[in-house]
Amino acid sequence: MIKKHINASIILLTFMAISACKKDNSENTAPPTLSSVTTLNDRNTSLQSIGYGEWIIIKGTNLSTTSEVDFNGTLAADSLTYADDNTITVKIPANLTDPINNPIKVTTKYGTATLNFQIKQPGPQIDDFSPGAGVVDDEITINGNYYKGITGVTINGVAATIVSSTQTQVKIKVPTGGTFGQVVITTPVGSVTATKTFGLKHVIYDDGFKNSWTNTSYSTTSLNLASTTNTRRGTSAIDVTHKSFSAVRFRLVSKFSTAGYSMVKISMFGGPGTQGKKVRITVSPAAGNYELLLNEGKWTDYQVPFINIGNPATIEYITFQEFSGFASQIFIDDVGFY
Repeated sequence: MIKKHINASIILLTFMAISACKKDNSENTAPPTLSSVTTLNDRNTSLQSIGYGEWIIIKGTNLSTTSEVDFNGTLAADSLTYADDNTITVKIPANLTDPINNPIKVTTKYGTATLNFQIKQPGPQIDDFSPGAGVVDDEITINGNYYKGITGVTINGVAATIVSSTQTQVKIKVPTGGTFGQVVITTPVGSVTATKTFGLKHVIYDDGFKNSWTNTSYSTTSLNLASTTNTRRGTSAIDVTHKSFSAVRFRLVSKFSTAGYSMVKISMFGGPGTQGKKVRITVSPAAGNYELLLNEGKWTDYQVPFINIGNPATIEYITFQEFSGFASQIFIDDVGFY
């Protein structure tokens, strides 16, 4: 009799334990709700906005069965999503559809919930633009990143017409009054100014000599001052085949006053074998010199602050000398001052 009671007690306890486990493991079947977003470092302060690619905590209820976190059509990676009943820890993707407004939609086993929230792309970045100079209505290509939602491009403060734009590239037309100056891109997130200036305030060479400058080059193997073979823009460029240490040199008899100017600008295209070879800039009256490194097979725009060549007050001669002891072909265009 005692044995029967013990066996019955064991069966009852086992049943109770199983029932308890089932109750503990029961799934929350209520639909999800979303209330706020925080950072991982400060889980008590609700955010109003955050940037692409950041880790966040989404707060709410009934989130343990989360299967998808959608940022305005872009899904978070499953491997970067962790959920319990009241929070989802997730990494926002690096690129989203909109520059600012990217609502968060969470899908669980038992429903969906959406939280309107600002997730902003980074501020715009300018890597480079090409060509480095131009006349009104010339097309300029600006390369960089985070141009979604672009609201404007200016040169010298003048609005340029936007021809086309993607996240990483913008094409514009040079506006009247914007043939030289700073290039600024603006998006809903902010603005950025290119480190390189656009155009020439004083032209030495542009499809030919300007402003009374003349050619006084020396020791070259060949020199074509109106070559149409390879131009940075326009119709003509200088095609020079150097001997070792030969030079392309320009002269202004009346001398150029540097007052109101800050730099020398030149575009050069390195011919075969010129990668990393040097061209030295000097001016006369003697001030200082500065060396440029050539890029083989492509045009490169150089700008050299006057402080790098001794801060000359006036310039009669400006010389671009081959300085690697290497016989080479170089194309030159858009020479002047800014």
